[in-house]
Amino acid sequence: MTDPKRLFDFPYYQLETHPQQKALVTKYDGEWKATSIQEYIDKANMLSRALLRMEIQPNDKIGIISMTNRTEWNICDIGIMQTGAQDVPIYPTISEDEYEYVLNHSECKYVFVSCKEVLDKINKIKNNIPSLKDVFCFDEIDGCTNWKEVLEKGKDDSNQDEVEKRKEAIHEDDLATLIYTSGTTGRPKGVMLSHKNIASNAIFSSERLPIVVGKSKALSFLPVCHIYERMLLYMYQYTGVEIHFAESLDTISDNLKEVQPHVMSAVPRLLEKVYDKIYAKGAELSGIKKKLFYWAIELGLEYEPYGENGWWYESKLSIARKLIFSKWQEALGGELKAIASGSAALQPRLARIFNAAEIPVMEGYGLTETSPVVAVNDMRDKGFKIGTVGKPLRETEVKIANDGEITIKGPQVMCGYYKDKEKTDEVLIDGYFHTGDIGEIDKEGFLKITDRKKSMFKTSGGKYVAPQLIENDMKQSRFIEQILVVGEGEKMPAALIQPDFEFLKDWGTKKGRNLSSDPKEIIKDEKVIKRIQKEVDFYNERYGKWERVKKFELTPDVWSIEEGHLTPTMKMKRKVIQEKYQDLYDKIYERNQ
Repeated sequence: MTDPKRLFDFPYYQLETHPQQKALVTKYDGEWKATSIQEYIDKANMLSRALLRMEIQPNDKIGIISMTNRTEWNICDIGIMQTGAQDVPIYPTISEDEYEYVLNHSECKYVFVSCKEVLDKINKIKNNIPSLKDVFCFDEIDGCTNWKEVLEKGKDDSNQDEVEKRKEAIHEDDLATLIYTSGTTGRPKGVMLSHKNIASNAIFSSERLPIVVGKSKALSFLPVCHIYERMLLYMYQYTGVEIHFAESLDTISDNLKEVQPHVMSAVPRLLEKVYDKIYAKGAELSGIKKKLFYWAIELGLEYEPYGENGWWYESKLSIARKLIFSKWQEALGGELKAIASGSAALQPRLARIFNAAEIPVMEGYGLTETSPVVAVNDMRDKGFKIGTVGKPLRETEVKIANDGEITIKGPQVMCGYYKDKEKTDEVLIDGYFHTGDIGEIDKEGFLKITDRKKSMFKTSGGKYVAPQLIENDMKQSRFIEQILVVGEGEKMPAALIQPDFEFLKDWGTKKGRNLSSDPKEIIKDEKVIKRIQKEVDFYNERYGKWERVKKFELTPDVWSIEEGHLTPTMKMKRKVIQEKYQDLYDKIYERNQ
């Protein structure tokens, strides 16, 4: 079989090349349940036949909203696209208002939801969506049609010929899906991605995947409604990988031990949390064990790939791997060959320490608008360089504009924003997508991201500040959980900081001071403020005088998706955070006086 051209070709390709008995594996009521590739295809066809009987036409839109990744999502995905309709995956954690906007903007005819939590949100706004005919649920819930009833409508295969005709009529350049960006500012935009956009990205990304084709397992837990994880699922099908869906973010560590995956994806925030947990456990050790742990950490932070540190370093690293790092590997299942990190910048110290521990974290770069991967590191053939996002994929042209902006040309670049020609024309210029990111390509061809064009600001003194560089640096501090550097048009840069409250409590105990359990009290503690000032001063030394954080205020809340501080992919909503803490911002710049 030739390479898949359309997204619904991927399961058929797997059936021919690597017919997995465990193509999709989900845990129900404490037990892993596998779906074979044949059953996956059969159910997708049942759904397609049912949708035709429900009068779904080419280019109709159908929403899918799931709290977790699961087998049903994939069956719906393939079943919908085979009819010539497009699916609209939606983040489960967004507000009812945003649900209403996305469903109306896309004019969804039907919506598949995972559970009662999502259904309750939909029920509150469904009467405000004129196009919506019905809602179906994966879980058994009173008062809602179960998705199995839809499958039942498709058991009769007498209209399969019509499904095949619909499939034949679909071209690789046709629209496959609408993905609404999580939006760090304003209303979400509907990114139009074609079959070719995503299929080419899956196939070209697979060339950077260091696994045994047809004999590997993946653990999937990043939201599949995001193009990153979704593209990876097609890539796994292309390479014959068993896909196991994690139960939730809370069960990751258990699921890793159960599944023992060879590959998974992650966002930097998750890797930071994994590292912090490991570090905290190491800090509890005593005597020689504690000394060895800290020695291994120090060694890991000096790591360079390909033996660049010389034989003496490699000899010490070999000992550290046997004594300390092997336990880290076990905690992550013991079989990992690659962790693909994306969505935000990865701190170089994390890339060093995990790779030193033989947990290969490969940072990549992309956007929803580029389906998503533009570039990614690969340990093989000298394709890995710490502090970069790797080399561009095959057939991808990366050009740095005069102002430093990264522009992209390639088969993965979106068709445009749905119903928004104006915004499309702003970013698609002469065939190049303008990313809004600032970067550079080094002499070896590695791409390095330095900042977001939109997040850069100018102080009243006319000096440019790149806040993300400073933020990523300062987040290395155990005392700082989140930080937003501000100062647009102001006399100096400053910061809003969310401390790591758990770490602070431990620190207080070790110092013989019982800190309050109330974050509102913790942030007023003079010794806490002084200690965080010390951290800020340390990192400030790396920057020019005009870039240094001169003042900061501590925020009393843990920044979260639920409270609106972060997008579903855990990026900071810069504008929202600044507005939430306007009083602190005004205090910094002495507006209240």
